[in-house]
Amino acid sequence: MIKGIDVSSWQGVVDYRKVKASGVDFVIIRAGFGRETSQKDNCFEQNYKNAKAAGLDVGAYWYSYADSAEDAVREAKACMEVIKGKKFEYPIYFDLEEQSQFAKGKAFCDSVIKAFCGELEKNGYLAGLYCSTYYLNNFVSNNVAGKYPLWVAQYNYRCTYTADKYGIWQYSDEGRVNGISGNVDMNYGYTDYPTIIKNGGYNGYKKPVTAEKKTVTQLAKEVIEGKWSNGDERRQKLTAAGYNYSAVQKKVNELCEKMKIDKIAHEVIQGKWGNGEERQQKLTDAGYDYDKVQARVNELMKKQ
Repeated sequence: MIKGIDVSSWQGVVDYRKVKASGVDFVIIRAGFGRETSQKDNCFEQNYKNAKAAGLDVGAYWYSYADSAEDAVREAKACMEVIKGKKFEYPIYFDLEEQSQFAKGKAFCDSVIKAFCGELEKNGYLAGLYCSTYYLNNFVSNNVAGKYPLWVAQYNYRCTYTADKYGIWQYSDEGRVNGISGNVDMNYGYTDYPTIIKNGGYNGYKKPVTAEKKTVTQLAKEVIEGKWSNGDERRQKLTAAGYNYSAVQKKVNELCEKMKIDKIAHEVIQGKWGNGEERQQKLTDAGYDYDKVQARVNELMKKQ
């Protein structure tokens, strides 16, 4: 779990060295809002510069007022103009929380999310979605929410959002941190975005040159050993490292199946599954492919 905050001009001047010393690891900074670059957050430049100087990992968010998918694209372009030339270790988030947007329904919300995030992705950014649990559950489709890194807001002792994995949970808007006068939003991070972003060459970073690419089989074995995490994080890490996730996962499944058959074949040789028709019936009842198991038994017996 990684500690973080998010800030805007509402926090005024922030002493990020004190923030860093207090145990905070990352900060998500409001870059601006709306469709014009003139709507850049008044404190964005100083927040970015000083947070970086203090050694904090940085992300950004853009508060949306989009009333159409086309408008969301304009917001994305304004956001990119504001953050151009900078490097971010955390995603660039589309901040969806205006009641006028939710009033237009789930299909509308899906459309503006995809429009904004898609525009950023086309230009080399890892784009994410910020939204509260209630509105995610009721106004955003699961397949759309699952496409992007999620930053979920729920002011509670735990986050109850379960439809998709979230990378950051904003758990309070009344936090107090050294270096900030007044309240500040508090967050817990659960995903190693800096590694994903740097290895993937997103958000202003250049993708590192890999001297030697690993084979699908090598990667599959590493996945089985637990070196590439699980679920969406595994997909993100493999993709960010330049590998074909689907090919690797297919090989993982094949190796796991082979390991399972090997284990059962050894048990057959040890006499744990009977003989003849009894063996066939027991293996079939247990859900195993008898022909595959028996073929492996024959292979092993030849080697003895």
